[in-house]
Amino acid sequence: MELNKINSLVELFFKKYNEKKELKNQIFLSWLKTSNDVFLTWEQVKNNIYSLSEYLTERLSKGDRCVLLSENRPEWLIADIAIMNAGGVTVPLFTTYSEKDYEYIINDCKPKICIVSNHIQFQKIEKFISSKTKVISFENFNKKIESIENIFEKNPKQSNNTFNSYNSEIIRKDLACIIYTSGTTGNPKGVMLSHGGILSNCEGAREILESLTKDQAPVFLTWLPLSHSYEHTVQYVQITLGAKVFYAESLEKLLPNMLIAKPSIMTAVPRFYQNLYSKILLNFSKQKGVKKKLIENTILIGTKILNNEKLDFKEKIINFFCELLVRKKIKKQFGGQLKAFVSGGGALDKKIGEFLNSIGLPTLQGYGLTETSPVVSCNIPGNIKIETVGPPFRTNQVKIAYDGEILVKGENVMLGYWNMKKETEEIINNGWLHTGDIGEITKEGNLKITDRKKEIIVNLGGDNISPSKIENLLCLNENIKQSFVYGDKKTYLVALIVSDKEENKKEIENYLENLNKSLSIVEKVKKFILIKEEFTIENGMLTPTLKLKRKKILENYKNELEKLY
Repeated sequence: MELNKINSLVELFFKKYNEKKELKNQIFLSWLKTSNDVFLTWEQVKNNIYSLSEYLTERLSKGDRCVLLSENRPEWLIADIAIMNAGGVTVPLFTTYSEKDYEYIINDCKPKICIVSNHIQFQKIEKFISSKTKVISFENFNKKIESIENIFEKNPKQSNNTFNSYNSEIIRKDLACIIYTSGTTGNPKGVMLSHGGILSNCEGAREILESLTKDQAPVFLTWLPLSHSYEHTVQYVQITLGAKVFYAESLEKLLPNMLIAKPSIMTAVPRFYQNLYSKILLNFSKQKGVKKKLIENTILIGTKILNNEKLDFKEKIINFFCELLVRKKIKKQFGGQLKAFVSGGGALDKKIGEFLNSIGLPTLQGYGLTETSPVVSCNIPGNIKIETVGPPFRTNQVKIAYDGEILVKGENVMLGYWNMKKETEEIINNGWLHTGDIGEITKEGNLKITDRKKEIIVNLGGDNISPSKIENLLCLNENIKQSFVYGDKKTYLVALIVSDKEENKKEIENYLENLNKSLSIVEKVKKFILIKEEFTIENGMLTPTLKLKRKKILENYKNELEKLY
């Protein structure tokens, strides 16, 4: 299948479905929360897409927005494709948004239809949607709300006769989805991604993963929210590769789920790999004697292999036993079929990357932004350069600006921000997207990230968080003169709070407790330090335009902030 000749994500699915006769009855989607042995085949998924497309076509005009609020499950992908097939635009919402975010996004994109998974999700947006907005639910909980099961059950076979072809009018430049991401002004920004943008990402991903999928179709275990641009695109990579997809129950049950799914490829964010690193390291620390020595050699020799260093004869012999007695056993704990972890959504610590690769868990770090559909570059299996994010995808161009900023150009670059012309023009200049990240191209042609220009925190879960939004809210309290929020590559946020009176601490605690109730899970500030020294131009912690000099503040207070973890 020539991806550069495919016109839409809808066409991608149907072309793949028709590619091989044997694919139609193969297992495609399964949700481990319901059962280990309940699957949807490609044929069933196709029939369900037809049924829902037919229902939506009567209610959507081209370009109408359709909100999709659900946990990961098979109906998510079915709904996403059906929305686009009916001419609509999907607007995925995180299940962890704050009430204010739901209100803002719904008012901003003005959806014609809202698709929710159940009553819990419906309650989150019920008061923000107009009476004219049609609501559909994956689960049957309200007679006034149409359930997707009812739509599927209305003679699904009949849909083959009445709606027997995909929408061929969609072109690559058409809007496929609007994915909202944190904005520095506080309100989320709607990133408009095209069909062609996501398809170009699939093309780049296929080139990276093809060597891992030659023998048989890959198996994916999905747990990152499908509303995240990273996992949203991964869905279409899975289709491209003809994969079998398992949706995990939860992050907490990910490891037992891996034993059931036996994934060959798994995508995740740095938080997952940090937790994995900690658990394996804890287990290793309990070993003694010969086992301990074998583990030490596994890490040492594995790191040498990763760095393309030659092994002497003795090391080769030791490595044989490391492979047999350590790496093979570790792989079994993850289902035994794992060929690659793919890390994205934030920077992976070099030490963690080296460790996982050395013990037989190949981990490919990539780089991207929601605004680039989202992947820009990724490491290649068998040629991992752990300190880099790999070579840029052939489907996009990357260059380094005079000030070191990484610029990206290509079909994968967003169409713009929804209803934000000024912000769009500020970030895209002559087709080049200004990423806000600082980097360099290595002599091997790999991209290396060295710093972040933009003031966005990326936590270990890969969530983009606007510190200025939270800082502004903190400073609404009369006892707080200034604040600085910290949490890059961390599991939660902490803050420096400038207050001239120590006795105000209890009042500030109460204020923060109430403020956290209005923030999303990832935006909540869990701990803080009270300081008396103000950030000023004179002490170098404010710019002449009174913006925080984040780097300078960190130089002065990083030790104190790190103690909060």
